[in-house]
Amino acid sequence: MNNDVQGMAQRASRSTAFERVARIGYAASGVVHLLIAWIAAQVALGSSGEADEAGALEQLGSSTGGSVLLWVCAVAFAALALWHLVEAIVSHGGSGRDQLLDRVKAAGKGVVYGALAFTAFRVVTGAGADGGETTSEATATLMAAPAGRILVGLLGLVVLGVGGYHVVKGAKRKFLEDLGGTGKRQVSRAVTVLGMVGYVAKGAALAVMGGLFLTAALQADPDQPTGLDAALKTLRDQPFGVVLLLVVAVGLAAYGLYSFARARYSRM
Repeated sequence: MNNDVQGMAQRASRSTAFERVARIGYAASGVVHLLIAWIAAQVALGSSGEADEAGALEQLGSSTGGSVLLWVCAVAFAALALWHLVEAIVSHGGSGRDQLLDRVKAAGKGVVYGALAFTAFRVVTGAGADGGETTSEATATLMAAPAGRILVGLLGLVVLGVGGYHVVKGAKRKFLEDLGGTGKRQVSRAVTVLGMVGYVAKGAALAVMGGLFLTAALQADPDQPTGLDAALKTLRDQPFGVVLLLVVAVGLAAYGLYSFARARYSRM
């Protein structure tokens, strides 16, 4: 990789101001997950709502001072996305395989937080952002491409795998490896419990979402809803679905609270 790019990335990774803004991105993620949990609980109890990132940001924008909060979220998400992309560039220790894995994970996180930043910018500027509709449109576009069903199926397997990774990360408490930098010894049992419950619940929701992509591919159905909102509402429509969705909503709320702790303790 170009030494100049490496040098710029290393200097950025040592910026205290950059790190602080990026940490706010984790707190913003906490707010978004708490709102998704709230909307999901309302949906479980019979109300309407879009239980995904776009729906959460729309609800945040409609609150008192919402525009300011949305701008803070948008900038913080963008900073966190850039931080992870810098991580993907900076050299890491370990074997070549470990370095490659670290770079891929960092790049993936950069894409996720970049998408959140883009959604927040669209909401705050009035462009609107229907997460479920956008995901369905992307699925339909992929389906129309050559080997589209295979691409959608592969995407479903990836999302399913990410969901499984979240479940294992929560169940085995591997998320504690992400915490350090600002006081690992102060991480309480409450933070550990929130992380365990939160990661497992988020993983379950992502696994259902991956299943929807696979269903779309197997049935060659470009109109199959495939976003997080669709995944949560699919849970609601199952036997004992109201209870299932309420349990997942509690778990997503736990993930949101854990994200506040991560903003403080995350190893950056």
